[in-house]
Amino acid sequence: MEELMPEHQIFVERTLALIKPDVVHKEEEIEDLILRSGFLIVQKRKLQLSPEQCSNFYADQYGKLFFPNLTAYMSSGPLVAMVLARHCAVSYWKELLGPSNSIKARRTHPHSLRAIYGTDDLRNALHGSLSISSAEREIRFMFPEVILEPIPAGQRARDYLNLYVKPTLLEGLTALCKEKPADPM
Repeated sequence: MEELMPEHQIFVERTLALIKPDVVHKEEEIEDLILRSGFLIVQKRKLQLSPEQCSNFYADQYGKLFFPNLTAYMSSGPLVAMVLARHCAVSYWKELLGPSNSIKARRTHPHSLRAIYGTDDLRNALHGSLSISSAEREIRFMFPEVILEPIPAGQRARDYLNLYVKPTLLEGLTALCKEKPADPM
């Protein structure tokens, strides 16, 4: 019977989200949309990058025609950096963002965040990591103090749950059953 049942797996990914300088004033509104889309905001900070820091962050874009404008724009004011987590975070965040060109996004993905908050190809309101590896690199850049350990999956996740989570839950629920408090919170 167990062979017919799919194995339960825990998949949690992290991705980097940036609220760019021209829409920082919409931070609360955007965060609400992020949370309602099933993401957890693991870390958050507001910062202003220097042009040099922007050049380092967007090093993979170096040499492209828009690179000077991009670094000038991204260093023009404060931005909000967030680490988002959920199942398939990178792909869901890219889907929620829509196309990088906000004008195209308004035509093809009118409910996407870039269609709603972006202005054009450069001022597209939000940033999202392109892959899991770029997400890890970008998170380390924006949150240098964070220690990114691989999230356990498969048997390692089950072992962790059995060793740490289940005993704590069992102890807490048993205590609640014994006490039967009027307000269990």
